[in-house]
Amino acid sequence: MRVDLNKALRRAMRTGEVYIGSKRTIKALKDGKAKMVIVAKNCPEEVLEEIERYSVKKITYSGTNMELGAICGKPFSVAALAIVNEGESEILNAE
Repeated sequence: MRVDLNKALRRAMRTGEVYIGSKRTIKALKDGKAKMVIVAKNCPEEVLEEIERYSVKKITYSGTNMELGAICGKPFSVAALAIVNEGESEILNAE
């Protein structure tokens, strides 16, 4: 089943729990709360290295941090986000 990442992310933002930002994402990983991580294609290398230390599903978003922020409905760039609760979305099935 092919999942539209943009639609699934918007729905997860609306119906679930999503932590936005590199620091909150890494904290969610450390706390064992993150079910999945999405990073922008231009996510800083040091953030990627920190995320790689955890065995959680990671998707690299095809757009930049500004585009990822826009999809999330935020007026700022988002380099990384953690899906804590997917809500009514199919985002955990995305590839």
